[in-house]
Amino acid sequence: MDYPKVKRNVLLNPGPATTTDTVKYAQVMPDICPREKEFGDIMKKMGDDLVKIAHGDLGKYTAVLFTGSGTVNIDACISSLVPDDKKILILNNGAYSERGAEVAEYYHLDYIDLKMPITEPIDVKKVEEALSMDKDIAVVYCCHHETGTGVLNPIREIGAIAHNHGAIMVVDTTSTYAMIPIDMDKDNLDFIMASAQKGLMSMTGLSYVIGNKKMIEESKKYKTRSYYTNLYMQYSFIRDKGEMHFTPPVQTIYATQQAIKEYWEEGEISKWNRHQSIWEALYKGLDRLGFQTIIPKEFQSKLVISVLYPNDKNFDFIKFHDYCYDKGFTIYPGKVSTLTTFRLCSLGAIYPKDIEDFFVVAEEALKSLNVEMPLKY
Repeated sequence: MDYPKVKRNVLLNPGPATTTDTVKYAQVMPDICPREKEFGDIMKKMGDDLVKIAHGDLGKYTAVLFTGSGTVNIDACISSLVPDDKKILILNNGAYSERGAEVAEYYHLDYIDLKMPITEPIDVKKVEEALSMDKDIAVVYCCHHETGTGVLNPIREIGAIAHNHGAIMVVDTTSTYAMIPIDMDKDNLDFIMASAQKGLMSMTGLSYVIGNKKMIEESKKYKTRSYYTNLYMQYSFIRDKGEMHFTPPVQTIYATQQAIKEYWEEGEISKWNRHQSIWEALYKGLDRLGFQTIIPKEFQSKLVISVLYPNDKNFDFIKFHDYCYDKGFTIYPGKVSTLTTFRLCSLGAIYPKDIEDFFVVAEEALKSLNVEMPLKY
């Protein structure tokens, strides 16, 4: 059936991402009780696909689905995977790894908050030192990609160090999953997490942890700290009944089913190449207008760029944002407390031509504000 085309907005924020009309309309389905076997079969196949996207062995890894935003995954992993008498090491180099520390604090866990510079990747030597100094660390937690800055962390190297010390490796891959290729075993990962509205370019409301089955089974013996987000409870309910324990986001699951189909059609490498080409187009436009960025290119994920405000009294981010928004382009404030920045992201169903069109609008916006160009710093 042909549906009317939906007005297309180009979202340059770090998620939710721009979606295809086919994903949007996949939500328009006959009403169904999510306890029906038909719906359970959809979730079972989806879980397998989610593991396969991360090149995980289905005999070793499983996907545990939750209703909620990406933070539900952080909650589930941190509250569920730390044994009673052990510690979790939080590798903290940005706003989103900081959230892991906040969750550990709220659950009154014994944790080490290893703070590092937010403009650099995690220093693996400091990880080695921390694990060598404290034999009670059972879990190492970090973000693959700090979307507040665009810094990419060396998870493969960190995972190897964690495993050498007998620790579980848990990584927040919310803003890299289904974009930067990930391999559970080669990257030394035990648990990763993501949400449908990011790399898969689906809708909000569905999040998932992909993890080691044996380790989830082992966690059954640990102190339970959460009811809704207990990883073993949700895992066992899906395993035994083929259903999520609590009401799933039905329409989002239909949309994600379509998004996964489109992921396989585009292909892992082709998709990642497209995201990189968008990043390159963003830099081309920024350089042309004279914008400066805060993270060296060699440290970046090629998914998020943190851009400094120009040193011009006429520049007003809110007015700049609103002008672009009215023309169908969404940009996003920065998340670096000591610097005035905004972010441009290469997520979603967008292409280099969209970025060329955006910079035409961005230049118009700057001129309307009487900002001097090329920009001054």
